Amino acid sequence: MGLCRFGRLVEGVGVSRRRPFATSSSSSSAAGGDEMIVRGTGSKSLNLYSAINQALHIALETDPRSYVFGEDVSFGGVFRCTTGLADRFGKQRVFNTPLCEQGIVGFGIGLAAMGNRAVAEIQFADYIFPAFDQIVNEAAKFRYRSGNQFNCGGLTIRAPYGAVGHGGHYHSQSPEAFFCHVPGLKVVIPRSPLQAKGLLLSCIRDPNPVVFFEPKWLYRLSVEEVPEHDYMLPLSEAEVIREGTDITLVGWGAQLSVMEQACKDAESDGISCELIDLRTLLPWDKYTVEASVRKTGRLLISHEAPVTGGFGAEISASIVERCFLRLEAPVARVCGLDTPFPLVFEPFYMPTKNKILDAIKSTVNF
Repeated sequence: MGLCRFGRLVEGVGVSRRRPFATSSSSSSAAGGDEMIVRGTGSKSLNLYSAINQALHIALETDPRSYVFGEDVSFGGVFRCTTGLADRFGKQRVFNTPLCEQGIVGFGIGLAAMGNRAVAEIQFADYIFPAFDQIVNEAAKFRYRSGNQFNCGGLTIRAPYGAVGHGGHYHSQSPEAFFCHVPGLKVVIPRSPLQAKGLLLSCIRDPNPVVFFEPKWLYRLSVEEVPEHDYMLPLSEAEVIREGTDITLVGWGAQLSVMEQACKDAESDGISCELIDLRTLLPWDKYTVEASVRKTGRLLISHEAPVTGGFGAEISASIVERCFLRLEAPVARVCGLDTPFPLVFEPFYMPTKNKILDAIKSTVNF
């Protein structure tokens, strides 16, 4: 009862199982072949923040009960994701809030409980913690504590997360694991513009409260062709974006591009890597990961958050339970270090391509 297992896909959208990570250098291969196909007429080359903006436009246009609010959103926000929304839909539906994350989420819960679609923006994921009580003790438990008589399923909380190259302690953290411990929530992280638009629309229309983390490193870096029409991508369904036979790699968000580079380098050394984008961390798609590990016999998980208590530990434990007799080596984790996020030492903290490549080789040669 904590989560309502209901959702829908917009008509005209087809999904297959493979798709490469999109960057500014690979945007020309955004559709076609064995990749994911989003059917429809018309597409445009967009970066990630523009795809988010387009999704918010569609959400507000297609549902008069939708509202977007947060710190500085009326003029476009610090990352420009809400540019033009207030001008197009009015300040009654797109508006600034006080600098109070607890109030932002608390207001969103009340708005969603009255049957509206509340899209609350937390300016940086690092500052979501003042709202932790509202998210964990109110939003996540609203449906359960009322015996499904009431819910705030129309609530979506957007927050930019992760490293950006110069953010330091308070503008670089990856707090997704905190929320993956909470029944009643969904946690979603996209890796590219096309994914961000389709997943965000699914989150907004999903009948459960969702925390949607956006990789701010990719806001302008990641560019690909994105269909201009309304489409949704499935939640709780991982995607195999690179097929292989020797080792399975699992990640999400901005880390996928780093892992993709490591896979290519490993291939030159004769190691075939299967790369999976988890996309939804809660509830996560155990079956796709399990099927891959049963084939390859090895698993490597990588994320920016500190290794201790990171979501990679949950994946590791689950796969060991399910695939123990199929594993050829211990599960490897290449993650952030167990320190506060550093400033000048960020390159040492990050789970880089070379760290992942070394772990791939040691796991395969175990």
